[in-house]
Parts: sequence; C-alpha cells; structure tokens
Amino acid sequence: MGRPELAVLGLACCLAGVSAAKLGVVHTEGGFVEGVNKKLGLLGIGGRSVDVFKGIPFAAPPQALENPQRHPGWQGTLKATDFKQRCLQVTDTQEDTEGSEDCLYLNIWVPQGRKEVSQNLPVMIWIYGGGFLMGSTQELNVFNNYEFEGEEIATRGSVIVVTFNYRLGPLGFLSTGDAHLPGNYGLRDQHMAIAWVKRNIAAFGGDPNNISIVGESAGGASVSLQTLSPYSKGLIRRAISESGVALAPWAIQKDPLSWAKGIAKEVGCPLDDTARMAKCLKVTDPRALTLAYKIPLVGKEYPIVHYVGLVPVIDGDFIPDDPINLFANAADIDYIAGTNNMDGHLFASVDLPAINIDNKIVTREDFFKLVSKLTFAKGPRGANATFDLYTASWAQDSSQEAKKKTVVDLETDVFFLMPTKMAVAQHRASAKSARTYTYLFSHPTRNPFYPSWVGADHTDELPYVFGKPFATPLGYRPQDRTVSRTMIAYWTNFARTGDPNKGHSAVPTQWDPYTQENGNYLEINKKMDGQSLKQHLRSSYLQYWTQTYQALPTVTGDGAAPLPPSDDSEAVP
Repeated sequence: MGRPELAVLGLACCLAGVSAAKLGVVHTEGGFVEGVNKKLGLLGIGGRSVDVFKGIPFAAPPQALENPQRHPGWQGTLKATDFKQRCLQVTDTQEDTEGSEDCLYLNIWVPQGRKEVSQNLPVMIWIYGGGFLMGSTQELNVFNNYEFEGEEIATRGSVIVVTFNYRLGPLGFLSTGDAHLPGNYGLRDQHMAIAWVKRNIAAFGGDPNNISIVGESAGGASVSLQTLSPYSKGLIRRAISESGVALAPWAIQKDPLSWAKGIAKEVGCPLDDTARMAKCLKVTDPRALTLAYKIPLVGKEYPIVHYVGLVPVIDGDFIPDDPINLFANAADIDYIAGTNNMDGHLFASVDLPAINIDNKIVTREDFFKLVSKLTFAKGPRGANATFDLYTASWAQDSSQEAKKKTVVDLETDVFFLMPTKMAVAQHRASAKSARTYTYLFSHPTRNPFYPSWVGADHTDELPYVFGKPFATPLGYRPQDRTVSRTMIAYWTNFARTGDPNKGHSAVPTQWDPYTQENGNYLEINKKMDGQSLKQHLRSSYLQYWTQTYQALPTVTGDGAAPLPPSDDSEAVP
C-alpha cells in the first residue's frame, strides 16, 4: 500500500472521530422507529448528515371505501429503511394495476449539523399529483433516482421534509354523493398524515407549530382543499399550491353518482339503489374496482380533463360546502399559489396533437371546435365570445406558432391560471394574519420532443423544487442549478417565516405579497432581478372568465360525455 492510500485511511480515521449528530432510535406514538443516517459530501467532511426514515405507518391498513383509522402500533423497533408500496392504482397503460391496498406510510428527512441533533425545525409535507388517479412518494425519474427525495430541500433549506402516500382512483375518491359512499377517502388519508406529523414530529426535531403543506397539480388542489377543510384547524401554518387549487374545474366532482354508476355497471353492482350499490362496491375485488375507471386517450368527444372524474366531492363534512365559500377557514394560513406559464401544454397536446408537430397545422375550425367543447355549458354564445377573445391577436400574427400557443394559453387559463388567480384573490380577501404570494414559473421545458416555443409545461418545476440539478448534476446545466437554488430558497424561507424573502437562504430578488390592488406576482426563471416582480398577469382574461363569461346564461340539454361532466361542472372556472 502506497502513501496516498495511507493518507486517505488516516483522514477517514480522523473523520470517524468527528461523527455527525444523528437521531438513532426515535419514539413515536406507534412505537420505536430507526432510520438511516446518511453523511453528506466527501467522507462526510463538515460533519453534516441527514437522517432518513422510510415506511412509517401513519394509519392502519385501510378498509376499501372506508375512512382511514389510527394505526394500532407495533412491538420492538421498526426498521424504517425502505419505501413501502404505492397505493393500488392503474399502470400508465391503464391495462393493469400496481401497488397495494396497504399503503398508508410516510417518509421523513431530517438534516443534522455536526454537534447536536436538530431541534424545532420547520416542517414541509409534500402531497404528490397525478390526477387523483396515479402517483406516489417514490416515483422514479429519468435518472433512475426518486423524484420526491427530500434530501436536497431538507439540507439546503434546513427543514424537515415529509412525504406520504394516499389512496387514489376509485379506492380514494369513489362516491355515491350521499352517506352510503361519501367519498374523499384520499383527502382523509392526507389529513391523517398531516395530523400524525403534528403529533409526532417533535420527536424528530421538528416544530409541530410550524407545518407547511406543499403539493403540485392534484397535490396542489389537495393542499388548497386541506386548508379549506374545518378538519385542518390548528394543524397547518402555511401552504404552497403549485399548478392546482380547490377552485380548478377538475378539482371537485359535482355529479359523483353518474361516475359511481359507470363503475358499478363495469363491475356488476346494482345501479338503482345507492345503499345496495355501496355494499356491493365495498366487497368487490379492489383491483377490479381500480381497473373499472379509465381515462380515454383516443376517440374522446371532450377535452381530456373532462374525463378526470374521480376527484374530491362536497360531502357536507370534510368539504362542507363549495370551496369558494370556505376561504375563511384559511384566514390564518400563509399561502403561495402559482402556475407554470404553459401548464396547459400537456393537456392541449392530447386534445390537439398537431400543436407538437411542425408540419401539422391548427386551423380556426380546429380551435373553434376545442373552444366549443370547453364552453359547452354556455352554448354558442359562450363559444363565440371565447373564440373572439383568444383569436383577436391572430390579426397581427397568424403564424402556426402563434396559433399553437393560443391553444396552450386557452387550456392553461381555463384549467390552471384563472382558478389560481381566483383562489389567491379569495385567500387575500379572507386573510386575517395570513400573507398571500403568487408566482409564474417560466423556465422553459427541457423535453427534447417538444417544439422550441414551449415554455414551462405542467410538472416542469418539480425537479427544481426537489433539487435534482444538484442530486444528478450531469443531467442539468448551470442555469438549472440557479433555478433550483432559487426555488428551494423561496420555498424553505416561506416555510420557516411565512415570508419567502426571509430565512436561512439568500434570494435573488424581493418577492412582495399579493393584494387585489397591486396584483403582484413573481416570475421565476434563470434570470431573476428587480424586473421579476410583475403585476396583473392576464387581467383582461381574468375579467372575461370571472365576469363576462359567467354572466352568460347556462344552457342545458345535449352535450353529455360518456360519463358526463354535469352542467354545473363545465370545464371553466
């Protein structure tokens, strides 16, 4: 053995004596748990580490179509070292299922310094998206590491990160619209996880009085719904909704019985009586139940979002009223909500595939047909008024790129931006002690299969929030690390103080709160400076959707989808 090897061994010996602080075995309400301590950096130089706990049960294995119950606990020490299975759901092809009914587990990342274990850290709980149909805490990304790994956020922002699974699809959201199957089982799972964290996180070094919930898409809508539910009183201090709020047209199902009947018919349960239907559905094979609900990707009459039918419902209890009437419940919860500048691209690509193909054109007729399907509840008047508003700019620029961007703008506005602007305004109007912030994420997509004009598509911000440009540096550029550093700084500062500018992390520019008068929003991308704080994003479109369009009379009658969106759940805010 040569001298260099001896030197390395000597260094390792010395470092072993400077071992980082770690939690070891932690006592929770269910019993003892032991995770793993992971050293950070070369041989743990600097003494920093992260304690990781995976697969802690926060509820008992659930019964099909029943509310979750407390976990009875365990004997001995639970080895919390591996992710548990995702909740039972359809695979990407929707031809099979994956996951398990026994899936209500959570994962915790606790950053540690060199000397003593962390105390009183802010807590960030992540709620994943996936249309309330698919998703999990252990999604693998293209670099074969876990998409929602909490290590980068935890260590860079000095916060505790928690992720968890909740039930999806029929098992999470099937409802008959009455007491026989009230629905919202997945939302109640989320609530159980948040409440477990509140009761137990102090043992891990977290501050139970400083819990933030964060989520994206269906997870963002879930975050919003959790803040509006009376069940959350005293649980949540702050919340961040990315690309999804409770006011989104896809976030609440107003006619759950029609969807329940479609599934009951598929699995051979009675349709005429909800008590008998519910009894039958509860004893149906959960895999058959899960496969009975599919989102059609071809040959569909309506835009794709119309077929996202098994979602939260107004049950008179967990969600006691239309979300628009519940913002007083969030009056003391600091809130950030924002969108990506082309959030609608993913969905527009399914509805009008030509937008992604250079040699395919989008005609006025194509666009009018899409508009009329999105506005069918307001009949021809709604379609004509919307079409005229969105195509006005074509007089100056009628290029295919301009037309394709208009398609994306329409779906972004209807499904994401306008509902988010309404939610932010409602939060501000109802706020007492709470602060309100909103953003637009515009760092362009890195999807190589998309045209060069595509901006930030749906889900594109996720790698930056979770620090992927640092975790897998070879897959990203320096500018991507800049964006990731920025997002982690704002998000974790906000979790710590309720002000994204103040905390442990330096930020590139001041982000001022939103008010209805100033319309402030922060545009987040690689170039952040004093010009990044802007006002009144697409305010003429907001006025159209919230006033002009809403004032048009609703038409009833024809225009039902195979499993119909009801007349009052038209796909507009």
